[in-house]
Amino acid sequence: MNAQTKVKGTIKDTTGEPIPGASILIKGTSFGGSSDFDGNFSFTTSSTGTQTLQVSYIGYSIFEKTLNLDGTTLTVNVVLQEGGNQLDEIVLTASATFRSQKETPMSISSIKQKEITRLSANSQADIIRSIPGITAEGGGGETATNVFVRGLPSGGQYVFNPLQYDGMPLMSTFGLNSSAHDVYARPDIGFKGVEFVRGGSAVLYGAGSVAGIINYTSKTGDTNAENIVNIEWADQGRLKTDFYTGGKLGGEDSNTYYAFTGFVRKDDGPIETGMPTRGVQFRANIKKKFENGSFTVHGQLINDNAQFFMPLPLDGSRNRIAGNDGEPVSQLLSSQLANTSFLTAGGAYESPIEDGVSTQGGYVMGDFNYNFSDDLKFKSKVKFANYQHNFALYVGGNGTYNNPLTLANYVNNVAPGNTGYTAQYQGGVGSVNPNDLVVENLHVDRLRPMTDYSGEASLTKTIETDKGSHNITAGVYLARTEAEDVNYQYRVLSEFNNNPRLVNLSYTDAGDNNVTYSDGGLYNRIGMTANNFLSQSKTAFYLTDEMVFDKWRFDAGIRIESTKGTFNKGNVATSAVYDDADLTANLANVQFADGSFVRGNVEATDWAVSLAALHNLTEDVNLYANFSRGFFFPQIRGFARTAGIPNTNYDSEKITQFEAGAKLGTEKLSGSLAAYYVSLKDRVRITQGFSGGALVDLLRSDQSTSTFGVEANWSYKFTEHLDFRGSATYQQHEITKNIDEDLVNGGSAEVNVGNELARQPNFLTTLGLHFDNSSFDALFTLNHTGKKFTADNNNVELDAINIFRLGAGYTFGLSNDKDRNENLRLGFSVFNLFDDAGVTEGDPRNINQAGDAEFFYGRPILPRRMFLTATLNF
Repeated sequence: MNAQTKVKGTIKDTTGEPIPGASILIKGTSFGGSSDFDGNFSFTTSSTGTQTLQVSYIGYSIFEKTLNLDGTTLTVNVVLQEGGNQLDEIVLTASATFRSQKETPMSISSIKQKEITRLSANSQADIIRSIPGITAEGGGGETATNVFVRGLPSGGQYVFNPLQYDGMPLMSTFGLNSSAHDVYARPDIGFKGVEFVRGGSAVLYGAGSVAGIINYTSKTGDTNAENIVNIEWADQGRLKTDFYTGGKLGGEDSNTYYAFTGFVRKDDGPIETGMPTRGVQFRANIKKKFENGSFTVHGQLINDNAQFFMPLPLDGSRNRIAGNDGEPVSQLLSSQLANTSFLTAGGAYESPIEDGVSTQGGYVMGDFNYNFSDDLKFKSKVKFANYQHNFALYVGGNGTYNNPLTLANYVNNVAPGNTGYTAQYQGGVGSVNPNDLVVENLHVDRLRPMTDYSGEASLTKTIETDKGSHNITAGVYLARTEAEDVNYQYRVLSEFNNNPRLVNLSYTDAGDNNVTYSDGGLYNRIGMTANNFLSQSKTAFYLTDEMVFDKWRFDAGIRIESTKGTFNKGNVATSAVYDDADLTANLANVQFADGSFVRGNVEATDWAVSLAALHNLTEDVNLYANFSRGFFFPQIRGFARTAGIPNTNYDSEKITQFEAGAKLGTEKLSGSLAAYYVSLKDRVRITQGFSGGALVDLLRSDQSTSTFGVEANWSYKFTEHLDFRGSATYQQHEITKNIDEDLVNGGSAEVNVGNELARQPNFLTTLGLHFDNSSFDALFTLNHTGKKFTADNNNVELDAINIFRLGAGYTFGLSNDKDRNENLRLGFSVFNLFDDAGVTEGDPRNINQAGDAEFFYGRPILPRRMFLTATLNF
């Protein structure tokens, strides 16, 4: 039996401050640990002879020291130097062991919390748009960011890359009600940072087999004993306060730690609607450490309301159009719609439009880690989440006469031969001028409560051999998600203006009948258009082996997953709920749920496999390659039961990925260069469009795609404090199969084969200069998104977009006591510095729009905005 050597010591920075949470490892093995609250560490190893001790922590250079492991107790005191290259950072996601980016045989990008705070980043698009291979559209505001990964044909949101907090997804199942996962939580300063994994072993971890994972890691009191308050002000009425506090609970000998974080905010912008964004989020964890492990309880509470901006009419050159007040129109959501209500046969309906994207609820998660021995470790997470979530979707300028036109022309269109009309602004504040522009709009309220139960457990066994080590992990993942997808719609007539006034219109038709056309601005109370109740369960097993040899690392793993889902689709009927001859049929007939349902079940089983290798070519260069075959279970809300058959044909979508590249890590230059191939087969895609004046599921497509790409990212240090960072991606993507089934009129056809994918550019790049000498910091960055098509038919190509960002700050020390880290940073940042109004997307609900029409429907970049911040550490 090998002798056991105990290695212990302390880890501090150059000021003598203890560094908790640093990673300690006997290089080439899995023996090691992490430093505690006071920077102390201790572990035992069965390795013998001359070995290398490696100590690493994000933001510091890696420390290495040669040890002779002879069975005695060794004491090593470590001082870490600030610096290091980006590939030295330890990554946690999609791996069972700690390892640096440089030693990981796949693409992982990480962003630290300090960088996110300095950006004044308030949406996922702001945070992840710098990651190679990622297209992030944030034109809608703070939530529901559309994320596209390496040419996969997502309709947006997080279909192929789940959003995780501390290794567990915010929601375990995609598509029960199509809400983007970032509506359930917001970024705050209580995170260490975020990691984005593309390809590789991402198919083995997370909520099912997927193409990528976005994972935020929370601070805990044992690794971040500090207090932070960050106050952020921005033009257009923004005020937000973030806070974090963490440390020990109890006396000096306590092994219990706490962390508490969150924010309170109010915002009238970034595009003023007259209905403010407002809300709070609180997150906390309590961690109990014991000799062989730890138990952490995480919790979140959110009550947040954020306005959301949809595409709107632009001119033929895709510029904003001047409204009745002469100002360019940026959105058509009207504050006069607040508290809108109308009768249905099922009772009165009151729209939550004032709340925008509204989420109330939270989650509780338990995270248990236990080391039976140095070579046998157990991990388990259990989570419960429940949210009441509404999504107010206001589609500006979308109707039979959806382009802005004068009131006189509008009345002549809707009531040919009329003998007179009366048009007043809502509230009786004056008559509408016949030359004032008016426009038809559609509002969709999506009521989407969700409940999620999930759990994961794994056991990792380390086996040492003469040639290296194996880290074998066996795990199980269980989840059940329940959701509602209830939609109400109504149409609105308003003036063409920012925060427009509603128009009440009456006329006398050619038959001398008095007709009330719009009342309270509403000209069509459509009512309920969807009444769905859905649930889906998952059971998965996975087995992985992370192998470490002299100059080689190999990863191999397999996952087998089964799912069962149930959908209940309620029938929607129409009833006249008014008895007034002056009302048009559109005002009188309102849809409602009649109480009947069509029920069906789906089920499927599939497997995923991941293989990867990394070779240490030199001390500075590693070569790597990975292959994965994964799957995605389609969104069951898009399936309908076949009459007389209880189960619907339901099969997984197949995702194949291959990547090969090199990673370079030197003191001056670090980065990676990779080529990749991604294919998706048998994707079921639902396209929404307009039928009968309402937004409905228009097409169900059976689609396959393929993408070849090359991506690079780098960081070059001009000086100790100034570096040049960037990323670049070039990709060729095409549709290899596309059969559209018309859900409204019936029939099917194969279309768009050979075309490029919608909303995905061929070229992406991010360039930035970053300076930081601990006192003064500054950045100047460019994010460039190349040309892209608005739809799969490739009818309309959008111009490239350039978003520049400028920021700077100065940090003041507040204490002469080196043992007290107290400072104040005052900073500013400017988003979209040159106020580019480029269009991020066309109208995804109007796939046949033309590029040379008088009006074009699109969603421009959010306008320029300046932020001022004050960050206090004490």
